[in-house]
Amino acid sequence: MTRAGAAWAVLALTGLALFGNYYVYDSIGPLAEQLSRELGFSDAQIGTLNAIYSAPNIVLVFVGGILVDRYGPGFVTFWTAVICLAGALLTAIGTPFAVMAAGRLLFGIGAETMIVATIVALGIWFAGRQLAFAMALSISCARVGSYAVDVSPLWASNAYASGWQAPLWLAAGVMAAGVVAALAYWRLEATAATRGVQVLGLSRERIELRSLARFNRGYWYVLALCVLFYSVIFPFRSTFAIKYLQHTRAMTLEAASLMNSHVFLAAMFATPLFGWLNDRIGRHGLLLTCGAATLAAAFWVLGATSLSPGVSTALIGIAFSLVPAVLWPAVTLLVAPQRLGTAYGFMTMVQNIGLALANVAAGALNDASGAGAANPAGYQPMIVFFGVLSLLAVACAALFWRYRSNTTT
Repeated sequence: MTRAGAAWAVLALTGLALFGNYYVYDSIGPLAEQLSRELGFSDAQIGTLNAIYSAPNIVLVFVGGILVDRYGPGFVTFWTAVICLAGALLTAIGTPFAVMAAGRLLFGIGAETMIVATIVALGIWFAGRQLAFAMALSISCARVGSYAVDVSPLWASNAYASGWQAPLWLAAGVMAAGVVAALAYWRLEATAATRGVQVLGLSRERIELRSLARFNRGYWYVLALCVLFYSVIFPFRSTFAIKYLQHTRAMTLEAASLMNSHVFLAAMFATPLFGWLNDRIGRHGLLLTCGAATLAAAFWVLGATSLSPGVSTALIGIAFSLVPAVLWPAVTLLVAPQRLGTAYGFMTMVQNIGLALANVAAGALNDASGAGAANPAGYQPMIVFFGVLSLLAVACAALFWRYRSNTTT
């Protein structure tokens, strides 16, 4: 197999693994109202199920990034996928709440480091050519997983009708398929290395925390943007959006899930297009600023207008397609290949701090405001909170745009 052929095989296999990863992560959203109704979970508890996913990654994902730099992305991808499967199984066991939370915690230990490993794999295999397009296709595979779980109340309606547990067992089955794909990728990487096909940019040197001080200012702007952007997208879209639409727009679970799924449906197709565009024009700062501004506009539509939720969904879909397609490849412009695992690992570590805090804060705001079907206005503080974070993301993107303009002229 040629290196080009191996690179596309790596993309396919890591994409399948990411499909399982994101399916499991987003499996809580469609169940949020059902968990409240059948198990009596509060919004704070539901928010905790996704917040606790992020908790271990406040430290471990940075360590995972260092392990990727030392041992290779194939090794790390497989073993973290196995941890993800164990967490998904424990989540499906489910009761009492502490057991489900422990499952989400275990899943989180593996999931974010696995994502870092797959990003580094693409950074190595596609270095210097079609990188943004390849990463965008990988992101699309993840979005397919999220879309599939969002519409699962439609295609797996029998599972939901059986109670809260069956959809979680289904998610564990999907993750099992991801483990198989991760194993195949690891084997491919090992075989390619023995045949001299793979071009590695890995470090065998000792990597320490103080090495972060060598990262330039552009990296820190991208990191801040990453934290703010994902602290809006995932806590809203993956935790509370379906419940929000059910209570504020009187939608059924199926209709709200379908509406929410359009964010990922758009991203599945638009992300590769934006990645292709980024490869062609290279205007990272401009594209990131436009994407962040679109996200801020989505929450203005939700909080300050009476427009259809379809408008805000479309805006979030554009932002969710554009920003990731540009943000992750931008790091390769700012950091040496031998430090990509460390750079992505640290970025993901700080991102998970934001995710944990934002999930808990949004749930607490809803509970404090008495948000629910009887009080739809109680969701307004959450919408304002996400809107403010979106505006801060716009500011960080603009600073990065200025930095790139000053350093490339």
